Amino acid sequence: MVSEIEIRSDVTVELVKHSASDRDVLWAARVSTKGEQSLEEIDKDPERSKGLISFLMRDRHGTPFEHNSMTFFVSAPLFVFREFQRHRVGWSYNEESGRYRELEPVFYVPSRERHLVQIGRPGKYDFVPGSPGQYEAVERELRQSYERAYDAYVAMLKEGVAREVARAALPVGLFSSMYATCNARSLMHFLSLRTKHEDATVPSFPQREIEMVAEKMEEEWAALMPLTHAAFNKHGRVAP
Repeated sequence: MVSEIEIRSDVTVELVKHSASDRDVLWAARVSTKGEQSLEEIDKDPERSKGLISFLMRDRHGTPFEHNSMTFFVSAPLFVFREFQRHRVGWSYNEESGRYRELEPVFYVPSRERHLVQIGRPGKYDFVPGSPGQYEAVERELRQSYERAYDAYVAMLKEGVAREVARAALPVGLFSSMYATCNARSLMHFLSLRTKHEDATVPSFPQREIEMVAEKMEEEWAALMPLTHAAFNKHGRVAP
């Protein structure tokens, strides 16, 4: 038996709910000097607001960037999630369970745009495109491996084996999904480590697949908090 499997080379990131704006940062920061302020007062001087956010970012006054919330739905390979959940401070996760539901046969194969070959040593390396033969081998071997693994999973389920046991046959290229909730400060820390960006003062070398998730998250966040995002880039993409 060869299972019908679905192959993906992309990831899904959807902003499902939020309470996040630049006003949240200003409101939180100004309470220390002006007490409680109305939104009308906060909106009176846009240039001053822009300057305050830039000052907070530059001098790393971080707590005003925590008074907001964003919840993302993420669908990506399991190996991305295992890297993702290294980020614990300011994050909350709920992932789909292989104990309680039968897992769908959706698996990751990198696209032809994904560089395959590592050159150099850890801490000082780069990735370059693979040859046509290398791309063909990756696609062929991963597909065959996924088919065999999912066949084994299904066979065990048909024998009455519990889902939580049968899932041990499945590889980290399997897609999973989760809700991930964060604030702007924790997201900035994530982006500083999981994106490679020309404005970064501290270089980072993320795996491409988690960077794909990070890029989509950043796009959503930038639309919600454009002043904060601009200040993050201006001051070297270092979380305050």
